[in-house]
Amino acid sequence: MSPPRTPAATAPLPAEWGRTPLTVVMPTYNEAQNLPTMAEALMALPLEGLRLLVVDDNSPDGTGTVAEQLAEKYNEPGRTRMGVMHRTTKDGLGRAYAAGMERAVAEGAVYVLQMDADGSHPTGKISEMLGVALATGADVVVGSRYVPGGTLSDAWKAHRKLLSRWANAYASGILGTRVRDITSGFNLWSADALRAVGLDSVDSAGYSFQVETKYRALRAGFTVMEVPIHFEDRTAGESKMNLAVQLESVAMPWRLRSRALRAPAAGKRPR
Repeated sequence: MSPPRTPAATAPLPAEWGRTPLTVVMPTYNEAQNLPTMAEALMALPLEGLRLLVVDDNSPDGTGTVAEQLAEKYNEPGRTRMGVMHRTTKDGLGRAYAAGMERAVAEGAVYVLQMDADGSHPTGKISEMLGVALATGADVVVGSRYVPGGTLSDAWKAHRKLLSRWANAYASGILGTRVRDITSGFNLWSADALRAVGLDSVDSAGYSFQVETKYRALRAGFTVMEVPIHFEDRTAGESKMNLAVQLESVAMPWRLRSRALRAPAAGKRPR
């Protein structure tokens, strides 16, 4: 499998690169306070090809309605800048991402970016991540907290930082990867890599989706690169992490390793 690499800083994107069809997939559950700010920041980026797809899991706080209002605000005649996917049940972050990413690829996205709605991921890094993918041919570009230059919010207590680092070391150690932030939820994917990953067959319902999809991409021979980001703590709303999600995250690397031992890695699919 191809090891991840950390690229050097990139120059501002050429205009034609900025027109590349890129869909930001943003799952939401009770993010009505955060979503307007996130949408505004994304719509202000100098990326003509960027589109936001909100995947709402029937939020009781009305996030779905807020998303529809924002779509009406930002969409233009002949140009859809924002879409909303309404799901009837809350069955996990991973399932929401898979549904949104499948739809984005089906609708013609050349690249798909995963991003949380809570403000923890820096919108200002999206142009750089797209530029890295286009300049190097990388199939997955990870917004990484744990490569040189990556940082965590000062609001994170020491035990939380240690737990996060341990989770990455745990998953990467079991799976034998060199991705320093394999649990990152801020990732840019080529449509080719997503097709090869097989989103419809991903087992992870929760945060282990991030580990499973990256590992599948590496096993299929796709190139993963990491760029440093500053990870901020959410300012509104509550984390969706619970005991069931944590247990799945602990078990999933072992399941993936077991399956890998039974099946040889596939070669990279041609573009």
